Amino acid sequence: MTNVDVGAGDRLALAVLVQYRMATTEQMHWVIAPGVRIDQTRRRLARLREAGLVDRITLPRAGRTRVWFPSSYGVQLACEWPEMRGRRPSRTVSDPTAVRLKVGHALTVTETALAFLQDARRHGDLCRPLDWIPEVHHPIGSGEAVIPDALLYYQRGPDDGSMLRAFVEVDRATMGPERLAAKLTAYARLHRYVPTVPGRRPTLQEPALEDWRRRYPLFPRLLFVLDGTGPTGAKTRIRALRAAARDLEPFSFLHDVPVLSAQLSDLLRDGPSAPVWRPVQDPAQQVAWHTWP
Repeated sequence: MTNVDVGAGDRLALAVLVQYRMATTEQMHWVIAPGVRIDQTRRRLARLREAGLVDRITLPRAGRTRVWFPSSYGVQLACEWPEMRGRRPSRTVSDPTAVRLKVGHALTVTETALAFLQDARRHGDLCRPLDWIPEVHHPIGSGEAVIPDALLYYQRGPDDGSMLRAFVEVDRATMGPERLAAKLTAYARLHRYVPTVPGRRPTLQEPALEDWRRRYPLFPRLLFVLDGTGPTGAKTRIRALRAAARDLEPFSFLHDVPVLSAQLSDLLRDGPSAPVWRPVQDPAQQVAWHTWP
């Protein structure tokens, strides 16, 4: 392995790969350097590979797509940087076999990230590549946790300036509609989860607070991105989410948290800021994720 002085562009490329887990050459280009020719991105990735910081696999499909992922050395180096503080990818993120097994879902998550990044650039909003953070662990008690596919930070343009946060779940129809709907129930548990501290009781001065309040001023919006199925399959999955929402009506979760679903094909065609999102309480509506309600 070569010891390398990572410049700003190389540093961003490595940080993105460590944080996103994996990406194709084209995805990396549009995430980190859309203003230059893709050949420059190819050379950058080849340089990082020569330095032992990243590696790649080639998918056995038409076009022989190259998928890039960080090496264990790259993960170790990047996680020491201030902008990567708290990021701890799993050990399998650098294993080529694990990459091959996870490539379908991971590349779809990266494609979803790219949709939000490009939309922000078009509208003058602020969403940087590292504002998309996959797999943030949120405990909900009894050894269980909610781990969204990504946590999104997004700031509206200068006329608004509001900071938005969203949990993003990317569903490729690899599980039944009921299992997808169960995720909604898990987020409702996270919304009301108050950790117990041994030997400490809540008081009026120090009341017990939900665990999510340690991280966020408001509970993030919840966005379900549907892929891997046609319009009929998407409707089935939306109906399952609606049924789960009915069971949650006695709780405050759906009153406090916007929960929306949209098809990935719509996001790629019209952009995430378009009114392509359906509220789980009223799927007949189509709204914009960042302005509803």
